[in-house]
Amino acid sequence: MATATHGVSQGAAERSLVRKPFQALRFEGRSEATAEAVYDLLADLRTHLQWAGAKQLETTRLLTMEAPAGPARVGTEFVTSGSDGKVARFEDRSVVTEASRPAVFEFVTESRRHGKPGSRPWHLTLIHHYEIESEPAGCRVTYAEEITRMSGAPRAFAMPGIRRLIYRISARYMRRGFDTLIAMAEEQTAVQ
Repeated sequence: MATATHGVSQGAAERSLVRKPFQALRFEGRSEATAEAVYDLLADLRTHLQWAGAKQLETTRLLTMEAPAGPARVGTEFVTSGSDGKVARFEDRSVVTEASRPAVFEFVTESRRHGKPGSRPWHLTLIHHYEIESEPAGCRVTYAEEITRMSGAPRAFAMPGIRRLIYRISARYMRRGFDTLIAMAEEQTAVQ
């Protein structure tokens, strides 16, 4: 028998609002850095705290990370926390699922979002996929985020029009991190 959770049965509270995976975000950018330089920043998980954390504004950004030293490989697990700059906090557990230097880096994240005190947490499963293609004067980088599970979020997220609007707004913050990743790779390439 399901127990009540904030007026919603336990089964309904855990049912995903996502019926089939959807691509929430997709960015593409060109870099003067080599594909290896971009890949190496992605594989050095601790740099994520710079380009997706400290170098972000106080809006959506990483705050902490527990990750092994050295380049991440398939199976590498790491834990992060983040903030939306307001009330929400994220607790994430991720595992690297693809690591093919210098072309592909991918990880899957199980995320728990805590909002206002007393509100129900959200649970999300996200796939973060980076493709890096060498070009004569650098490389082209593509990032895609796919959401495969979302539960606990307001039902409005299940409505495609509302969902697109919300992700269009959040894309601005995520794009800033993507652009910073590319800029850091270019800075490191210029120093070498």
